[in-house]
Amino acid sequence: MEKTSLRKLEFKVPHEIAEKRLDLFLADKDIDLSRSRIQKLISEQNILVDGRPTKPSYKIKGREKITIQIPPLERLSLEPEDIPLDIPYEDSDLLVVNKKAGMVVHPALGNYSHTLVNALLFHCKDLSGINGVLRPGIVHRLDKNTSGLLVVAKNDFAHQGLAEQIKNRTLLREYAAIVWGHMSSDKGIIQAPIGRSAKDRKRMAVSRLKGRESLTEYQVQERFDFCDLLSIRLKTGRTHQIRVHLSYLNHPVLGDPDYGGRQKWIRGIHDGHRPLAQKLLTLIDRQALHAKKLGFTHPRTEEYKEFQSSLPEDIENVLNLLRDLAMP
Repeated sequence: MEKTSLRKLEFKVPHEIAEKRLDLFLADKDIDLSRSRIQKLISEQNILVDGRPTKPSYKIKGREKITIQIPPLERLSLEPEDIPLDIPYEDSDLLVVNKKAGMVVHPALGNYSHTLVNALLFHCKDLSGINGVLRPGIVHRLDKNTSGLLVVAKNDFAHQGLAEQIKNRTLLREYAAIVWGHMSSDKGIIQAPIGRSAKDRKRMAVSRLKGRESLTEYQVQERFDFCDLLSIRLKTGRTHQIRVHLSYLNHPVLGDPDYGGRQKWIRGIHDGHRPLAQKLLTLIDRQALHAKKLGFTHPRTEEYKEFQSSLPEDIENVLNLLRDLAMP
């Protein structure tokens, strides 16, 4: 990947904004930088407040002048890997990938190979550099064990256009999920702020004090003896959002090991149902969550494009067993 040129941004904080963390304030701005990247830039003194270096936790007072200097990206050291990809669509600006469960989207500490990014680097000559060295082209992500559709940007123009649609909540992301128990309504919106868990920093949790606005829209597609099949649309894109919201309602995604969707939920059900619940879990070793539909306006052509992905075999196997059991 070629180095990008130095980017400089400068603006004044509105006078009505006060007592908000600098990193949170900038994360909400339309500058195409993740909060973690903002924090790194602050620590490297590439973000100054009134010409002075500060900390991510600095509480802005209003009327300050913020200058941001985004250094050129380092030369990418990740190795391209010849990993087969299911690509329903591709052009010179972007591509849509149908990701298999078990594949990590981008490299992270201790996991710098066999990711979607490694596969993309082999497949594509160029990817957008906006999200930094380890996340080239990644506009949004799916958890390792969530399967389905995501869009990847090949250049910064496409990345900015797609990111704007995510920010404006016009990019369609629809999922299928099998959850334990029965939702109280056939459709609804889960509105509960999500932040990092105070008990386990690797997990997320509903947090009224420190969480960020999170909206998940759901509709029940089928009801079974003690499971529901849901169609879910993301209105915001917090880490683990669907899994956290459903667990918060005590309807965790079936098979989810991190948010109560395996043995934890089974321990709480009637003894007579436990053998069947255990049988369902033998059919799937991950959360039963699949990104089944993706829709967006192409940043360059302004044409609306929509893609659908069939349910993978493991989720179909669970549904087939549930349907068989429901037959008289």
